[in-house]
Amino acid sequence: MRGQPSILHLDMDAFYASVEQAAKPSLRGKPVIVGGLGPRGVVATASYEARRFGVHSAMPMGQARRLSPHAACLVPRFGVYRKISERVMALLAELSPLVEPLSLDEAFVDLAAGPAPPASSAAARRAGEELRARIRAATGLTGSVGLAGSKMLAKIASEQAKPDGLVLIEPGTERELLAPMPVRTLPGVGPATAETLRRAGLSTVGEAAEAGEAELLRLLGKAHGHAVYAMALGLDDRAVVADRDAKSISVEDTFDTDVTDRARVRFEVARLADRCVGRLRSAGRSGRTVVLKVRRYDFTTLTRSETLRGPTDDPVVIAEAAGRLLDGVDTTEGVRLLGVGVSGLADFTQEDLFAQAAPPEPAPGAPVAVAAEAPVERRWLPGLDVTHARHGPGWIQGSGVGRVTVRFERPDSPPGRARTFRLDDPELSHSDPLPLVTHADAEADAGTAQAG
Repeated sequence: MRGQPSILHLDMDAFYASVEQAAKPSLRGKPVIVGGLGPRGVVATASYEARRFGVHSAMPMGQARRLSPHAACLVPRFGVYRKISERVMALLAELSPLVEPLSLDEAFVDLAAGPAPPASSAAARRAGEELRARIRAATGLTGSVGLAGSKMLAKIASEQAKPDGLVLIEPGTERELLAPMPVRTLPGVGPATAETLRRAGLSTVGEAAEAGEAELLRLLGKAHGHAVYAMALGLDDRAVVADRDAKSISVEDTFDTDVTDRARVRFEVARLADRCVGRLRSAGRSGRTVVLKVRRYDFTTLTRSETLRGPTDDPVVIAEAAGRLLDGVDTTEGVRLLGVGVSGLADFTQEDLFAQAAPPEPAPGAPVAVAAEAPVERRWLPGLDVTHARHGPGWIQGSGVGRVTVRFERPDSPPGRARTFRLDDPELSHSDPLPLVTHADAEADAGTAQAG
């Protein structure tokens, strides 16, 4: 544990949904749900307005629609989220060379390793507030910051700061702060461990600490019991580790209840693959071996890997490889944890990305099948960017029965008007997303933040 709150944890607020609200003025202040829209779709992120109705990530989209029937349900735009994440991570890198991204919207920063290490709690708070102001200036979005003497407490602080706030935990106050919190607050305490502790009468962190190390070792085993006891006392010496020094990059999620639905498992693997690519790109790396980790209902853990022809950071290639690995794993009895990782890291990317999954070359003289060219179908999915030859840029609000409805507005405009067109309208086409913040606005806001 450090004597100064020099570890910072940043967590962007409802990241995907907040990006959509910033890009679409008509959705600001209204419930927004981002995720899969099909019959087996799952919520990726919900805005705070939607969360008030009980909507949360990993919930089936059908259930989310019933809880918040007036919410805007949009497909994810991962390319947009990734670019914004890169800008945020670049701002963190200016604070310190030790930045540990956890996902597109979350990272630890070791301020003590930076050019201006904070000598006091007040200095650490100033650094956190300046970071929040710079992120808002650069992206138009808000992030919550936690500051503490350890990674565990910094993450707890950022949770307390949400949304759009900053919480600093003074060294020496850790045990008093942790005591009333549920044991699930501690890293590594999932539903099964929490239930074991609850049956023993230990529901809060304070109760776990008072039970003593010997009792936790008896309940949880040597390694896990020792770690839980140390963290219940507020002790956490884990270092902030930059991804450039890692031999592999991975992400994983533990589910509150076992996942048995195969479509949901596939969605989660695809989502984890995208998060893994986000960390890969934030670190400026590529990788050659894709790894899938599956922990089943009975705690057995399976690991499968596939080595590609060359290193890549292409999200399609990595997601497809993870999907192929999943095909060989039986998940019918339930999955507790899923993880996707990339190893064999390199500082360059295979140029011929599509060759990774290419079929073998036909033998000389073998007949070559020529497929008839099929017409390209334009899919008008809610939330995607479009432009109209006469009305300009907008986004798809919905489609069906041969029609598509588009709301024409820009991130810097008032809420726009919705218009409906035929699906085959020749003047309507998909387009690149507009920036949330213009260069001039970002410079002006940055100057104001510095002056403040």
